[in-house]
Amino acid sequence: MDSQGWDDRYAASELVWGAAPNQWVVRELTGHTPGHALDLAAGEGRNAIWLAAQGWEVTGLDFSAVVLERAERLTADLPDEVADHLTWRHGDARSFEAPAAGYDLVLVAYLQLPAADRRTALRRAADALAPGGTLLVVGHDLSNLTEGVGGPQDPAVLFTPDDVLADLADHGLRTVRAERVHRTVGAEPGHKDGGTGGGAAVAIDALVRLERGAE
Repeated sequence: MDSQGWDDRYAASELVWGAAPNQWVVRELTGHTPGHALDLAAGEGRNAIWLAAQGWEVTGLDFSAVVLERAERLTADLPDEVADHLTWRHGDARSFEAPAAGYDLVLVAYLQLPAADRRTALRRAADALAPGGTLLVVGHDLSNLTEGVGGPQDPAVLFTPDDVLADLADHGLRTVRAERVHRTVGAEPGHKDGGTGGGAAVAIDALVRLERGAE
């Protein structure tokens, strides 16, 4: 889907993805020392807002102008101590320019792209890491198509942890975690995946956490 398609989708509904942060973002980053973070394809900002509340200086980047306007409105309703940590930026995950200093954290959550575009976006995300920085990638796993529920039904935009590792094999990053994780349906409105539903239906995500060595 191009930027106009996402503009139309966001314009048709309030809080497509819900207000709560993704549970894997919370699990992986709770207690992590705050620094400068980039949330790629940030959407309405649920993860960026949560990170800002933890003390991170967060740039949320998305190529939908409509969703960035919504994120700005949500930010206006936040306490100053959270809102002051947030910056919204219009741009494409495949072609954005990172500041020279880089980011201590780059988050890529549910950016479901065809393989070549995914590889471009992930390599750019990795290049944006500062020394010692963390790259966290979460998305709908390929196995979710046949074994899970919700998410895109096009295998071309699904991926596995091994796909992410292969995309970044020459970037010299240390693998902290690369696994499939399961969420019970119902916890994350809009995604139709994750959380505290009836306990029978499960969505399967790919989760990869990588670190750049300190220089």
